[in-house]
Amino acid sequence: MKIAHLADIHLGFRQYHRQTPLGINQREADIANAFRAAVDGVLAARPQAVLIAGDLFHAVRPTNAAIIFAFRQFQRLRDGLPDAPIIVIAGNHDTPRSSETGSILRLYEQLGVDVALDEARRFVYPTLDLAVLAVPHQALRAAERPALHPDGSAAHQVLLLHGEVAGVYPQEISGAAYGGVLVDRGELHAGEWSYTALGHYHVQYEVEPRVWYAGGLDYVTSNPWGELRDARRKGAEGKGWLLVDLATGTAVRQPVPLARRIIDLDPLYGDGVRVEDLDHLLRERLAGIPGGPADQIVRQVVFNVPREVGRQLDHAAIRAAKAEALHYQLDLRRPDTARGIGVDPAGRRQPLTELLRDYLARRPLPADLDRETFVQAGSSWLEAVIQDEEA
Repeated sequence: MKIAHLADIHLGFRQYHRQTPLGINQREADIANAFRAAVDGVLAARPQAVLIAGDLFHAVRPTNAAIIFAFRQFQRLRDGLPDAPIIVIAGNHDTPRSSETGSILRLYEQLGVDVALDEARRFVYPTLDLAVLAVPHQALRAAERPALHPDGSAAHQVLLLHGEVAGVYPQEISGAAYGGVLVDRGELHAGEWSYTALGHYHVQYEVEPRVWYAGGLDYVTSNPWGELRDARRKGAEGKGWLLVDLATGTAVRQPVPLARRIIDLDPLYGDGVRVEDLDHLLRERLAGIPGGPADQIVRQVVFNVPREVGRQLDHAAIRAAKAEALHYQLDLRRPDTARGIGVDPAGRRQPLTELLRDYLARRPLPADLDRETFVQAGSSWLEAVIQDEEA
């Protein structure tokens, strides 16, 4: 028996300022296209069940366009796989912070989608000899967590859960900063399940045999370069979903093509470098991007750039690069300044922008304020101030 395991789709995610000809944020359109491509792949693979491990939407109150788009994709799944259960759990982005706020996920129950919003639910499908314990984000936040054990006589027992398994996240992005609930590995009782389908971590990753994070379908955080770096460390570069054989426990990666590349150029160093030479190096790095920087998401970090050098750079050329790329982030870091006032647990000096992201990601927020949007806005404003100072 095969199941499709998807997670962290984040429909409605918006980033940067470029729009499509129809007036849609370009990154929002990218994310929608990634989900459409994933649904294409699921329909072609014809699994016996489809599991979505949380964060279907990027916000508790998604736009009407995102809601309708998701409805159409679920309708495609229902029409193409009429006998396959479709199970969705709410992730931290899908979960209202107030009990008075409803969840749009209930809409999809009209299509026969099984939804777990705030409490763990056990779904049983006798014709498939399958039982799924669906554990949404809110259930893990409860004072008394559900017992994560199989129940019943079904031959195929699956745990579907949205949370942060201890020891999986890299140090620089671990913990409550990203809104997840920490789960000890022992709590999963992995040996008791046919398969454990996880959501929340955006890198496709095998925690242990038969326990997988599906990862996201695209890059949907304020620091895509950090996520890319983490994925490379784990040998999991690329995005997609998993096709799982419950009999063997084998999970096969099903890639989803990215609309654009996330490019983190090798850092430059401004120690003793003349303005003219630094301008040349910046142009050279952009020219060296295979296929060019057009419509890509690019970052160039330059260490040890004195304020006066930053001011004298060819800002017309920098603006042109920003206009050509979907996003070009030139991160100029001055030597021995407030931009490097922090030290992380590994002893690495942290730029002020990273310290701000960490602070904003942990502070309490009003119930109706999306954390990822809040962090992204604060980081963007700080970068703009720094760039203005150095210009």
